[in-house]
Amino acid sequence: MVKSPEDQDFEAAFTLQYKTEYGFLLENRKLLVDDVRVRAVGSGSKIEKKRIQKLEQVVKPETRTKVYFENLGWFDTPVYLLSALGAGAKIDGPSLIIDNTSTIVVEDKCVANITENGDIRIEVGEQAASPIGTELDSIQLSVFANRFMSIAEQMGRTLQRTSISANIKERLDFSCALFGPDGGLVANAPHLPVHLGAMQEAVRWQMNHLGREWKEGEVIVSNHPSAGGSHLPDFTVITPVFHKDKKTGESSPVFYVASRGHHADIGGISPGSMPPFSRSLVEEGACIKSFKLVRDGTFQEKGITDLLMAPGLIDLGPSYVGPKISGTRNLKDNLSDLKAQVAANNKGIHLVSELIEHYGLEVVQAYMLHVQNNAEEAVREMLVEVSNAYSLGEIGSLEALDYMDDGTPIKLKLTIDRKKTNRRV
Repeated sequence: MVKSPEDQDFEAAFTLQYKTEYGFLLENRKLLVDDVRVRAVGSGSKIEKKRIQKLEQVVKPETRTKVYFENLGWFDTPVYLLSALGAGAKIDGPSLIIDNTSTIVVEDKCVANITENGDIRIEVGEQAASPIGTELDSIQLSVFANRFMSIAEQMGRTLQRTSISANIKERLDFSCALFGPDGGLVANAPHLPVHLGAMQEAVRWQMNHLGREWKEGEVIVSNHPSAGGSHLPDFTVITPVFHKDKKTGESSPVFYVASRGHHADIGGISPGSMPPFSRSLVEEGACIKSFKLVRDGTFQEKGITDLLMAPGLIDLGPSYVGPKISGTRNLKDNLSDLKAQVAANNKGIHLVSELIEHYGLEVVQAYMLHVQNNAEEAVREMLVEVSNAYSLGEIGSLEALDYMDDGTPIKLKLTIDRKKTNRRV
């Protein structure tokens, strides 16, 4: 819904709201007014407020008492009775105002004003924020870890809310995550673990592939296994978070946000795009290594449509005897869910930018490294616990063997060095 703007330009208001939500605009689209709502506000009988007597003299505290304030410590604090305060009285903080049933604390650098009706209006002053440095602090580590996690979780909620397919909206087959400037994983919401292990490689592949050609506002989509993808129906949408350096004035990526969602169909020899008897990748559907889904603020609908329909246009020659290859069978859902993934990334960008605006880039990136180092240390401790649980020596190994359908063996050997807390696979 778009509220009535002051200039009555509903189209401009809707366009701004759409761009803020999704991060792009659609070209050559007419607007359809689907719903018009009118809200009327009326008032019934009013309860008249009683006026209190105006204060004619300087207010003096009834008593004083020791109160602990975070920024002041123990402070000899004046105590006032509310019943003794008239209209127009001003009480500077720190102080206490007590009534028969309540106690009101007026913090330091705040002022309590008594209105003509006896209400208390407190003006909150600006408190000097405690400076947060780049050095590791255990409390701030927990705060930032949860802030980073919250960004990924809110991205996921945006994706679920704006998507239309059952796969994403109801089955929740998607994942969202935040990555550092080197493409390393910083935080991932508790979505699908199988997605998150590969998303880091997908981000880094695009960074190496595009380099400086990846401009601010451009969004990349990819699903190819050689570009960090899993199976083809999982489309990964990646957006860099740019930040302008105040000294040089240049913008560069300081974080990356990504969302991966399972699309119900992307073409191939069978509906669902997961054929068990495919002999080549093209038989499984559309293969995209790197495509700029959003460029110059515009969603590239024609370009992505051509890629999704491309499998059905491939000429495999007269020697091909397999089933007919089709383009996507559900284009509308593909496009809608891709737009939802872009919207989720856009949400992540706004939240990361707010975090940087509040703490500064240096502090945010410092705690990004602290979170990553803490995660590494947790894994090392877990490996030591595994070594002890299996009664291994100081340097001991665990081995496992399994087989694929055709009998190919898969062997794994895990060597744990408790002294160095290292592991070798």
